Formats: sequence, C-alpha cells, structure tokens
Amino acid sequence: MPQTPKRPCRYTGCPNLCEQGIYCEEHRKEWSHDAIRGGAAARGYDSHWRKARKAFLARRPLCAECLKDGALMPATVVDHVVPHRGDHALFWDEQNWQPLCKNCHDKKTGGGL
Repeated sequence: MPQTPKRPCRYTGCPNLCEQGIYCEEHRKEWSHDAIRGGAAARGYDSHWRKARKAFLARRPLCAECLKDGALMPATVVDHVVPHRGDHALFWDEQNWQPLCKNCHDKKTGGGL
C-alpha cells in the first residue's frame, strides 16, 4: 500500500519533514491550537460560563439564524455576535450573545472546515 509523501514542517526555517499534520514532532506542541489560544477554560469557558450558557439556551432555545429562514432548529451554541477576543466585559455582555445551532455557528466561524 503506497504511503503519502512527507511534507516540510511549516515552522519557519525548520528542515524537518512531517509524517502527518503541518508541524514536525519538535514543533507540534509549540504550535498546537491550544498552545496558541489557550485552552477553553483559559479563555473563560469555565463552569461559570457553562451555567450561564445553559440558562441562556433555556430562555432562547431556537437558533436565531434558522428562525430568519422560518426553520425551527434547537440552539446548542451560545455565539458571541462580536468576537470578544479576551475582552471580559464583551464576553459576559448578554446583548452580544445569540443562540445558534452547531451548523449555523460553524458557518459563521468557519469551525466546520
């Protein structure tokens, strides 16, 4: 069975080749998604958020985007309309929240790619 060819590591100046992924073993941990952004809890998505999210979705159980098209789809994600980018006040501002289904959230954020 043929193997896929190794690719160059995308870390600037690294001469290593990768068997899988875009970074070699040496740079994979340094450039992992969580290393760059911090884990979910480090970004504020902790137990306090989960409680607030649950209460918000109980009050607004339908996807706001699907409703615009006349479809009734359960919301599973609380989306920040304007990305908070670490701004604590914007993160907790419920006027900046909207209920979305996962499909609509992935379309908005590119998370389904």
